[in-house]
Amino acid sequence: MTPDLNTDHPTPDGPAPGLPPVAPSVTAELVEALSPRLRKRLDAGVAKLAARPVVRDGDTVRIAVDDDTDLELHAPGGTVTSADAVRCGCLLAPDCLHRAAAASAAPVADEASEPTEPTHEAQKVQEEKEAETAGPEERAAARAVFAAAAAVLEAGTDGAGAVLQAELLRAAHTARLAGLPRASASAVSVVTGIRAARSADPSYRLADLAEALGGALGVAHRIPHATGPGLAELRGTARQPYRPDGSLRLYGLFSEPVLTATGYAGAVTWTADAEGRLYTVSDVAPGGPGRATGAADRAVRIGDTSLTHRELARAGLAVSGATVSPTGRLGAGAGVRAVRASGAAWRAEPLERLWAVPVADQVARALGGGHDLLFLDVTLRGAVREATGDCLLADCAGVPLRLATAHDAPALPYRDNLRLLAAAGGSGLRVVARLAPGPMPRALLLAAEHPSDPAARVDLGLDRLQHADLPAGRTPAAAPAPAVDEAPLHLLRRRLHQAVSGGRRVLAFPGGAAGDGARLRRVGLGTAGDLLDGLHAAAADRARDVFGRLLPSDAGRFAGAWLASAVYMSEAERALCAQAWGVTTIPA
Repeated sequence: MTPDLNTDHPTPDGPAPGLPPVAPSVTAELVEALSPRLRKRLDAGVAKLAARPVVRDGDTVRIAVDDDTDLELHAPGGTVTSADAVRCGCLLAPDCLHRAAAASAAPVADEASEPTEPTHEAQKVQEEKEAETAGPEERAAARAVFAAAAAVLEAGTDGAGAVLQAELLRAAHTARLAGLPRASASAVSVVTGIRAARSADPSYRLADLAEALGGALGVAHRIPHATGPGLAELRGTARQPYRPDGSLRLYGLFSEPVLTATGYAGAVTWTADAEGRLYTVSDVAPGGPGRATGAADRAVRIGDTSLTHRELARAGLAVSGATVSPTGRLGAGAGVRAVRASGAAWRAEPLERLWAVPVADQVARALGGGHDLLFLDVTLRGAVREATGDCLLADCAGVPLRLATAHDAPALPYRDNLRLLAAAGGSGLRVVARLAPGPMPRALLLAAEHPSDPAARVDLGLDRLQHADLPAGRTPAAAPAPAVDEAPLHLLRRRLHQAVSGGRRVLAFPGGAAGDGARLRRVGLGTAGDLLDGLHAAAADRARDVFGRLLPSDAGRFAGAWLASAVYMSEAERALCAQAWGVTTIPA
């Protein structure tokens, strides 16, 4: 999901530089400095500024506020890291609205790599991180994230303007300084999702924002009470450590474009060793769709090899002095050496063994916290239209499967390729997809064998299929009527999503949940019914003072009820997903 946060996005016809990523602390500082009167005008200021021309000159980005006034953002290294780096030429500067509006309109930067001075406070944070229980600063930071995320949920995306976003960004910055990078990243994800929703970005998905909001609330809620290894997991790590891994012989699998909501873009190439372990080589930096499509033709950043990502996806790599992160990402340190080697076909060893793993075992691994790639042999059965667009219907070892696009950005060819593959109904293909947990077997299509040449393969986010690539004489297969999900858990899911979109008030209407909780209980989902009733009760609970006036709502109580329902929903859908794929046991 990648929101288009300004109208001057790079385009193939004439790329115009967009706004550079701005550190969360900068946005929070600029918004906090505004007077109450200007805060009320901030959202209108953001919309107006987004329509103004943007020009990049080296590390400086200029926005023409009007014919006589320019706003400058100085971004050394591509990121704005201080409030002083945002300068305006208007008469009210530096106390003007324009600086805060520009920061609020820009993508949110990743602060994880910013250096910090070794202060006494930093030493206290380190001592807290080594403790078995959360320290005072950690607990305070977690409460700040929860309160800011609860305020966003209270307002919904329609009401979560730049001021509420800045409060959540400030909480994210506080969490990072307190040594809680996971909570910080979760809060930033919520802000980027809100901005995508409010800008009507075509790639925005309400389910993604609901998941991000649940993640932020969940981590912040659990940190004050966690201990030992559980607390260490909730704290997270700002940077993944790389460990030496000796010499590696790798075989290219496929390459996929990366386009994030935080203003980063590039490519990731997946490789495997002879034992089937997966490794990735990435090139991700600040940028937009143009960088996502162009990075595949850049040389990989490892050793002295001149292989591009597109070439590596079909060739091989011999690496000495390799360093690897816990997620399998290859390091590119000075001691790493890499040279080109021969690749392997998907239907030849050693890559063949990836597809030899039973599908249920692959899904169990993904649901248990392993990598979420699925290596599948499928038979295409046509296409079906869903609310989010077309998807392919396929048979996978007797499992009726839906294959959807991995990214909706118009600049990426995923959707066009999927529509062409729909015309190859009846074809058997070997594919790579990413598991999309849900009550029906579903995956996001990433790469596939060429429809008319099994020896070739197609990176569906980078390569464009043509009609001439389809097998001769193929006609689109008639898709069967899509199966209807009869499980009434959608009643709970719908209310959770409505709250994210419209805020507490949409669940507070009398009779809004009439019969839903009872229906869930009638089919044996008593816990779901009770949670739904509790969610509506929390939304409608507004106490009055002695004069009969409504008191402020309890955002914390509503957020707690919403979070409990979201956690239940996630676990229930995880169990349904395992059942749909035939998984009997999910690793802990």
